[in-house]
Amino acid sequence: MRFKHLVILFIFIVLSGVFSACAKRGEEPAQMKKLKVITTLFPIYDMAQNIGADKAEVSLLLPPGMEAHSFEPKSGDIVKINKADVFVYTGKFMEPWADDIIKGTVNKNLIVVDASRGTKMIPGVVQDADEPTGSLDPHIWLDFDNAKIMVRNIVRAFQLKDGADKEFYEKKANGYIDKLTKLDSLYKMTLTTCKHREIVYGGHYAFGYLAKRYGLKYLAAQGVAPDAEPTASDLVKLVEQIKRDKIKYVFYEELTSPKIAEAIAGETKAKMLLLNAAHNLSKDQLDQGLSFFDILKRDLENLRVGLECK
Repeated sequence: MRFKHLVILFIFIVLSGVFSACAKRGEEPAQMKKLKVITTLFPIYDMAQNIGADKAEVSLLLPPGMEAHSFEPKSGDIVKINKADVFVYTGKFMEPWADDIIKGTVNKNLIVVDASRGTKMIPGVVQDADEPTGSLDPHIWLDFDNAKIMVRNIVRAFQLKDGADKEFYEKKANGYIDKLTKLDSLYKMTLTTCKHREIVYGGHYAFGYLAKRYGLKYLAAQGVAPDAEPTASDLVKLVEQIKRDKIKYVFYEELTSPKIAEAIAGETKAKMLLLNAAHNLSKDQLDQGLSFFDILKRDLENLRVGLECK
C-alpha cells in the first residue's frame, strides 16, 4: 500500500510540474488548449460556437445591444483579433472596416474567414448617398442556403487550424446544417399557406433574401443602412399601399427605435410585430442563451400571424 501511495504521489508531482511549466510559459496544456475565435455578428457567432463546442473559445466582437451597421472597431477590438487563431466576418458589404484590419494584422498565423465567400448575393437597395450604386445586400444569412455555405467556410478554417479534431468539427457542422434544412422546410410549409404575401417593414432593408427565397413581396421603409431615413414621399406611398391592400400588420426591427413603424401603424391602424434579422442580441438575450434558430422560429411565428398563414 505504501508503494502504491508513492506511485500516486510521483504521478501527482510530475503532472504538477507539467502544468507549472505551461503556466510559466503562458500556455495551456495541450489537452486544454482551445481555438480562440473572434466573430463579428451574431449569426456567425452562433455558427462558430456550435461548430467549436467545447474545443473553441468563441467571442462576439459586437457589444451586446449595439446595432450592427453602426459598429466601428476600437483599438482593443483590433488587439483581440490579432491574438485570435481564427477571425470570422460576414463580408465587405457588412463590415467595410474589416479589410484594413486584416491588412494590418501582425499575427501571421491568424486564419481569416470571409463567411460570404461562395454565397449568392442580391443587389442592395440604394436609398441615399451613403449606399453607393453596386452595393450588394449584406444580410446573406437570411437565405438558409447561404447560411449553410457560411457554416462550411467556418468549419474549413477550424479544421485547418486544428486538424486533430477535424472529424469533430465536421460532425458539428453537419448537425447545424441539418437544423438549417429543417428550419427551411418549416418556413416553406408555413409561408405557402398565407393569405397575404406582402411584408411591410418599418425598418431598414434586411429581409430581401428571405422574401426572395419564399416568394414574398417585401416593402421596407429604409434602405440597407438603418440610418438611411425615408423621405416623406416614401412614407406616404407606403401608407397608401397598406390601406389599398388592407394590410393589418407592420413589422419593426430589433435594437433600433421603432418610430417609423409606429408612425406607419398610427396612420393605417395596423398592428405591430417584431421581425428580427439576428444581427445582434441584447445582453439579456445573450445571457439567456438565445440561438440563431430561436430568433428565426420566433420570426416565423410573427410572419404566420402577420401574413395570416394557416
